[in-house]
Amino acid sequence: MGRPSLSEEILKEAVEAYSKYGTYNKAAVALGIQQVTLQARVRKAIERGYSPDHDMDNITAEGFSVTGTSTLYDKTTGEAKIQWVKTNRDKEQQEVAILAAVEAMAKEIPRVKPLPAPVTTYSELCNEYIVTDYHYGMLAWHKEGGEDWDTKIAGDLLWRGFQRMVDQSPDAKACVISQLGDFFHSDSMEAVTPHSKNILDQDGRISKIVSEATNIFRKLVDYALQKHDTVHVIMAEGNHDPYSSIWFRIMFSALYENEPRLTVNDSELPYYVYQHGDVMLAYHHGHKKQLAGLPIFFAAQHPKMWGETIYRYCATGHKHHSEEKEFSGMRVTQFQTFAARDAYAARGGWLAERSMTSVTYHKKFGKAATNIFRPEMFDKKSGDK
Repeated sequence: MGRPSLSEEILKEAVEAYSKYGTYNKAAVALGIQQVTLQARVRKAIERGYSPDHDMDNITAEGFSVTGTSTLYDKTTGEAKIQWVKTNRDKEQQEVAILAAVEAMAKEIPRVKPLPAPVTTYSELCNEYIVTDYHYGMLAWHKEGGEDWDTKIAGDLLWRGFQRMVDQSPDAKACVISQLGDFFHSDSMEAVTPHSKNILDQDGRISKIVSEATNIFRKLVDYALQKHDTVHVIMAEGNHDPYSSIWFRIMFSALYENEPRLTVNDSELPYYVYQHGDVMLAYHHGHKKQLAGLPIFFAAQHPKMWGETIYRYCATGHKHHSEEKEFSGMRVTQFQTFAARDAYAARGGWLAERSMTSVTYHKKFGKAATNIFRPEMFDKKSGDK
């Protein structure tokens, strides 16, 4: 057996110091580190199977965590004779590996050829097309939530709704496709929420959902490129799709690498900005900060853009219903979802109107127009096909 890595030595040192001194504070002082650092090391050591006080003396390989142990003790002496340790890939390490694989695959994605730019656009204007909490892959039943929802309905409705938004907006030079998070209903092979592991109603296999969602989003991007000189894409992190939002962004950045008129926001934080003249546009799903906390955060995070602009707007989603409030220096709007209610929302008694919104901004005068599109506009009764 080889020499333990430095990380193993550090973890074992933390556990042994805590066992010796009895408190995190005393152990941290003895090691000359912060108490919070010691606590994190002890917790990590236990996750990797090292806790001598509980007869767990072997630390797992880096990247693996212990899910359970079974120990056979001698009936006479009480000493541990044999121990079975169950492990799995550490979640953090697994996420890193997945993202590395996505970045590697992105290098092999065939690049889209540049599309011809529109002939005439208005340089003063920027259109913003907002889609939030679309929950692609969700399955809903009209007897529970009022409307049916599956991947076919979601794709068809998104495509028709987006076309209408683009067609009825002015011929602005710039546009922002603002996908504000929770575009995907689930984030892995398991149909559960990423953190709480709540069971989700999902329409089929995740590979099918990913394939259909990718195809429809490509159609949206290409349609916007036909109308606008420049297209900026926001793919915000949501609480339902924190990791899917990352690979989705990486994939589209690679896919449109040769399209000079398209940019994908590459912020690693779940906060995004775009500047159009004297206008600052900010975006956040809404799962990390309340509306009131967003203006001061964006002012501190992007002081240069804040100082260069007069009109500032922040778009959020997350709660599926609309709310708007003007704070000192920034107007924050929470937008509605276009998706139907699932069983969880229906049983919880949560009701909200459904819509997608397009907003037009003038580079010197701020918000100039808002158009709201509801799914009822595209059903058979409306005659819209």
